[in-house]
Amino acid sequence: MQRRIVLASSSSYRQELLKRLQLPFVIEVPAVDETMLPGESHRRSTERLSLLKANAAAQRQPGAILIGADQLAELDGTTIGKPATAAAAREQLLFMRGRTVRFHSGVAVLDGAGGQHIVDCIDTDVTFRQLSEQSIDTYLRLEQPYDCAGSAKIEGLGICLVESVRSDDPTALIGLPLIRLTSMLAALGVVLPLRSVG
Repeated sequence: MQRRIVLASSSSYRQELLKRLQLPFVIEVPAVDETMLPGESHRRSTERLSLLKANAAAQRQPGAILIGADQLAELDGTTIGKPATAAAAREQLLFMRGRTVRFHSGVAVLDGAGGQHIVDCIDTDVTFRQLSEQSIDTYLRLEQPYDCAGSAKIEGLGICLVESVRSDDPTALIGLPLIRLTSMLAALGVVLPLRSVG
């Protein structure tokens, strides 16, 4: 019998990605402090927070398979978060134009019954085009990407902002690295609709 799967996230982007696997799941929004710890790397922070979210959701979903995820973007050591406002998004895009931003996408899968867990982080390097201020203003008016780290909705019009994307997993940039996630789920006994051979 298939285990209950819980996505510990309020992100509509992660929910849409997880639906691709055609596994039934429920949503549990965890309440966690997402502040980076002093001296913590961006990569380590996403891994820690992903597991923290899964553990928080496990308190209300005992015995389930829990998926937690977190994403941070950085440029020259500066954290680039969700802008929330048009002014902040404009500032971000001006800062990033012509430069390469690294997006760290953490993911954790926790077996709520046995306590076993797997945690990983997939990095994606995104090089932005030399954008004009007019292009940035037009993009922000049309897309309003204020809930996306780095203000670039790569699955939408934001694709026009970038020159290249380098990653082992194209879904990592959107917020949930499905290639790695499928391996993690299988390792914890979740039966996927399609199974690998060999």
